[in-house]
Amino acid sequence: MSLNSKNPFLNNKTFSTTAVSKKDEVHQATIIDYNQDMTLSGTINKSLILFLLLLASAIVVWWLAFNGMNPIALTIGGAVIGLILVVIAAFKPQYAPFLAPGYALFEGLFIGGISAIFEAKYPGIVIQAVGATFVTFIVCLGLYKYKIVKVTEQFKSVVVAATLAIATYYVLSWVFSMFTSFVPVHYGNSLMSIGISIFVIVIAALNLFLDFDRIEKGVAQKMPKFMEWYGAMGLMITLVWLYIEFLRLLSKLNSKN
Repeated sequence: MSLNSKNPFLNNKTFSTTAVSKKDEVHQATIIDYNQDMTLSGTINKSLILFLLLLASAIVVWWLAFNGMNPIALTIGGAVIGLILVVIAAFKPQYAPFLAPGYALFEGLFIGGISAIFEAKYPGIVIQAVGATFVTFIVCLGLYKYKIVKVTEQFKSVVVAATLAIATYYVLSWVFSMFTSFVPVHYGNSLMSIGISIFVIVIAALNLFLDFDRIEKGVAQKMPKFMEWYGAMGLMITLVWLYIEFLRLLSKLNSKN
């Protein structure tokens, strides 16, 4: 994968200029509506559809959780299947029109379950995390739209390097904590742990700029129509990550009270 974006979708070579030459080949290989080019409005519409699907399934799990059902199975199942769909779409982006809605539905199970768990422990935390995610998205979109923040190659390199470092740290921490008595420093509510959460949120937010840039370039390069679903799915992945990190940070702050 290239280093254009850590997002597992938007760093795929499908968003490179070489993908344009494959457009006619993809048209012939599929029967989905690929006879049109990717547009910004189309990507926005697809993003809204995915958001509504995710919200719908999340609400179902939320309702079940607060009516006596343990949401753990749906939460884990949604996360695992959602990840599988992401991996498939990363290698087969032409199937994004089918995979993206499925991802939104299964990821909604995960979001609904994890949100219910956090809400039960810290009442009011979910609305705070949702609000923080929404505000962050709007601010980043505004900064990108008005060119206050420009996505240069150096910007990409720094954000991707930081994101890879975070991913590596999380994986190693999980492995060590599973097989040893090691307690990762981002656990608990210490100042160090809170500081790490803030740093991760900043990096997740910066990834939004990379996502906006990839989508804009996909439109400019006249990518095939299915890339609207692909781009929308990639953006949704980043927003889910950002929301989860806000939940983690707010839970640490609430536990100190």
